[in-house]
This record gives sequence, structure tokens and C-alpha cells, in this order.
Amino acid sequence: MDIQLEKSKLMKKLEETNDLSIIEAIKNIFKSERKDFWDELTQEQKDEIEEGDRQIERGEFVDFEEFIQKYRC
Repeated sequence: MDIQLEKSKLMKKLEETNDLSIIEAIKNIFKSERKDFWDELTQEQKDEIEEGDRQIERGEFVDFEEFIQKYRC
């Protein structure tokens, strides 16, 4: 697929349309594309992640390989 060609086709269609719902839909696609996942989290989820970061900074973690070795047969 030639991305530049596809963009040109879409721009031409956008220029030719007078349908406001299409224009709004395209705007919404670009708005949703820029969303930061952090804004979608609950405060409790944010707090948990921040606590995990603090634990890592304090060295309170176990390396994955070290952890998994305990449970291998």
C-alpha cells in the first residue's frame, strides 16, 4: 500500500464532503489517537502503579528469572 497515495485520496474525499458527521468522526479518531492511557486509569490504579515505581526505586523487587526458577520443575 502506498501511504502517500492513500493520504491523497482521503484528503480529496475530505475536501469534497459537506457532511459534518464525517468531519466530526475524523476529528474524533484523531482525538482518541492522542489519548494518554494514564488519563483512562482510576485513581486507585494510578496509586498502585506509583507505589510499584517507589518499590522498584527502593530495590524491593525480584528479577523475573530469579522468580521463575523457583517454580520450574
